[in-house]
Amino acid sequence: MIRLNEKLADLERWQKQLILLLIDMLLIPAAFLSALFLTGEMSDATGPIAGEGLSPLLLAALFSGAVYSLALELPRIKLNAFERQAILRTIIFSALVGATTGAYSSVLGGDGLTARTIIVFTMILTIGVVSTRLLMREILNAINMRGQIRTKVLIYGAGQTGVQLVTALQHDPDVVPVAFVDDNPTLHGMMIAGLAVYPPVRIESIIKERGISRVVLAMPSISRAKQTRIARRLGALGCDVRILPSFAALVGNGPILDKIEALDPSAYLKRDGLNNADAGALCAIYHGNVIMITGAGGSIGAELCRQLLLCNPKKLVLFDVSEAALYQIGREMTDLAAMIETEIVSVLGTVTDPVGVARAIRDHKVGVILHAAAYKHVPMVEENPIAGLVNNVLGTKVVAETAVEEGVAHFVLVSTDKAVRPKSIMGASKRLAENVVQDLSAKNKSTRFSIVRFGNVLGSSGSVIPLFEEQISRGGPLTLTHQDVTRYFMTVSEAARLVLLAANYSEGGDIFVLDMGEPIRIHDLARQMIEHAGYSVRDAANPDGDIEIEVVGLRAGEKLHEDLLVDVHIDKTPHEKIIRVLEPPISELELVSLIRTISKAAERGETEIVVKAVDRWLTREYPAPKEGVARSATALADRIDIGN
Repeated sequence: MIRLNEKLADLERWQKQLILLLIDMLLIPAAFLSALFLTGEMSDATGPIAGEGLSPLLLAALFSGAVYSLALELPRIKLNAFERQAILRTIIFSALVGATTGAYSSVLGGDGLTARTIIVFTMILTIGVVSTRLLMREILNAINMRGQIRTKVLIYGAGQTGVQLVTALQHDPDVVPVAFVDDNPTLHGMMIAGLAVYPPVRIESIIKERGISRVVLAMPSISRAKQTRIARRLGALGCDVRILPSFAALVGNGPILDKIEALDPSAYLKRDGLNNADAGALCAIYHGNVIMITGAGGSIGAELCRQLLLCNPKKLVLFDVSEAALYQIGREMTDLAAMIETEIVSVLGTVTDPVGVARAIRDHKVGVILHAAAYKHVPMVEENPIAGLVNNVLGTKVVAETAVEEGVAHFVLVSTDKAVRPKSIMGASKRLAENVVQDLSAKNKSTRFSIVRFGNVLGSSGSVIPLFEEQISRGGPLTLTHQDVTRYFMTVSEAARLVLLAANYSEGGDIFVLDMGEPIRIHDLARQMIEHAGYSVRDAANPDGDIEIEVVGLRAGEKLHEDLLVDVHIDKTPHEKIIRVLEPPISELELVSLIRTISKAAERGETEIVVKAVDRWLTREYPAPKEGVARSATALADRIDIGN
């Protein structure tokens, strides 16, 4: 059998088509004679087949059959593709042969063939051609698949997409559809496309009994979230689960992609953006200058680079430890700067390397440093405290001290609200970095130091927005640390603009706090994102919803609420969204002691010692806030207005 299949496969295409044509020709006299026998016209002595009339009538049927078969291209239809359209052509072919044979019988004499005989002839010929093709196809498929191991597939969904999938898989050499499963009880027990339909409760037993290794979800009409929930449940049974879109979607007529649409993140904030009235003041210290941005490949660093191009600086020095991130931002900046005279330089290095930092500043004659390089993911730094403290504290010390030594005019530290009353290693590292900058600012006046502090940035790496989007695309659940947790948010564009603007207001040693508006409840944000994606929240009030919000608990170092500043003296600046605060640094002696502890712990790998030292400093330096102290910059700005 295998040799026969190999010989058939070796035939030329025209030879295969000739075989099919000959088979059709042989079926015509067989069908004609069968029709005559069944209708009794074979014995009619006065009919058109009496005497010598049978032979020319058969020749006419054969000739017309050959012409019509070639005209309708029946021999050109591959056996594997012999489906509904091919069967329709076969019916037309048989009808034309029957009509032609009937018409020719009238020419031969007598009354011609009866309508009954012509109809029976047409029917037998149609059945014969279709049956022969299907039988040949099944035989060849059986030969082809003999001895092959095929993946058994269970199809969840017996609708149109499921039926189309079965049709597509029936002749696949690697996959065999075994059965349907469907939620519709009216389909249970029926046979569809040759397969039995079972209820979902039978899935586990069917998988075990039939040896099924893959389940395909053929239900494109239900929501992606429900598809994902079903897929998770089936995956727990040890099966490979695939989700199939509609066949219309595969050719571009349906929503094959996720339902999440692009949305301006500021839509979640319910706050006014920036206007362009401050564009002139923004560029005062950047126009025509050489600017180095550390952490240039990060979310904030990259946006600082983009907005600095509007000021036409002489050169941008992009400094980052990540080769991939540096390459990406470098390529983007080179393209954007092509129309202006700004030179783009990419420097691969770490802020903890004094030699590399000094070389970058000296070689390019840097005049302004925007220090955005930092490890900022709270749980990650909590698990890697030495790395976080070395990068955020010692790295800031290296860059700031080198800036003084090389005569850099302006140094801006990009800080965070987590540096206020810190409870995490990351927050403590950023507050110590602020203290390093404040200490250096007090010791020299050649470099003007400033610190800009703000909260979370929507869409940045580690932000909840990308996390929630990813979880929504998977069907949920959305993980929330606490039902009442709040955070300050602003867009990356607004944050970068205000950072650049604040540096122009610096008098040396300033801490600027950006007005982040009112804190946003993360639970509300999660609900907004689910609903915007076109889904509903599944909770006690709506058990049939699409996506659940799951509370997982605060992680190590995380706060329920963030603060932007402590209860200290504050002043206005020329911009309504930037506030200057005066916060005294820790003593120089304690700062030196902490930095020495971090350095020694890093050299020796003594994680426990450095964590205890930081904890003691936090406990002593930041007691619980006083009752009634305003946390947000907005509230404190209002207090300034009242005082005036």
